[in-house]
Amino acid sequence: MKLKKPNFWDYKKPNLISYLLLPLTLPVIINNFLLVKKKIKDIENIKKICIGNIYIGGTAKTPLSIKISQIIKKLGYKTAIIKKYYKDQLDEQELLKKRDKLYTLNHRKESLERAIKDNIDVAIFDDGLQDGALNYDLRFVCFNNDKWIGNGFLIPAGPLREKLDSISKYDAIFLNGNDEDNSIKKEIIKKYNPNIEIFETSYAPVNINKFNIEDKYLIFSGIGNPDTFKKTLAKNKINIVKEIIFPDHYQYSSSDIDKIKFTAQNFDAKILTTEKDYLRIKNEDSKEIEFLEIDIIVKQEVELINFLKTIL
Repeated sequence: MKLKKPNFWDYKKPNLISYLLLPLTLPVIINNFLLVKKKIKDIENIKKICIGNIYIGGTAKTPLSIKISQIIKKLGYKTAIIKKYYKDQLDEQELLKKRDKLYTLNHRKESLERAIKDNIDVAIFDDGLQDGALNYDLRFVCFNNDKWIGNGFLIPAGPLREKLDSISKYDAIFLNGNDEDNSIKKEIIKKYNPNIEIFETSYAPVNINKFNIEDKYLIFSGIGNPDTFKKTLAKNKINIVKEIIFPDHYQYSSSDIDKIKFTAQNFDAKILTTEKDYLRIKNEDSKEIEFLEIDIIVKQEVELINFLKTIL
């Protein structure tokens, strides 16, 4: 059974539970220290770009991997996306396969070797910053504008895989959201890494015209940051009368969908979810359910293209 992310992880300041869990962060600290010390043999003949995070879940790694792939394709290069196989992340794998060639073996290095055999020019890794078996030509760290670094503590006391000062070893940052003011975040980032590139993105619904703003909608999602989904809809004047939140990568049963449909009927509402969630619903259960398809808009796209060109 998948569990929801604890609310205290995203408090602006750590609470008592966070401090009590601090001793349990020691294995993460040791692992991060060993990763820094580990020497990795580079793999040539292919460019490697990693879109990762230090905050667990909901930082838009997957849509940004797709966006980077699209940009590089337009520059004339043959791309593919690599994502380590996880049984509970089949939704993201299906989403990626719809947009690009995908390698998803049990080990990223094996997928990379397969991509080299297929004469791929640029491999884009959806996640993998903390994979000690690989060097990357570019390493992007993704953050959600709202959640940022949560309470700032490492797992399990907080939502971080690495402390914020780890950005000193990375090349660029994506700040993702709905046009929030990121000026303070940028100042903090530059204190740790004055030379790091910062790119801001926003979510752009592709199929928003399908939905009538006069209608009422029940929305549901099982993603890393459901608040972003809700804010994107609200920004586009979708009338949300009920929201149901499930754990990230939740596998919907027919019973779950029946309950959602029954609740929607009680509210006289239509049903709307994310594309990732829709991919986790059985075909026979998907009737009367719509999904929001989104694109990522990079505010500094010209600068991003020039930045990518530095390693191509």
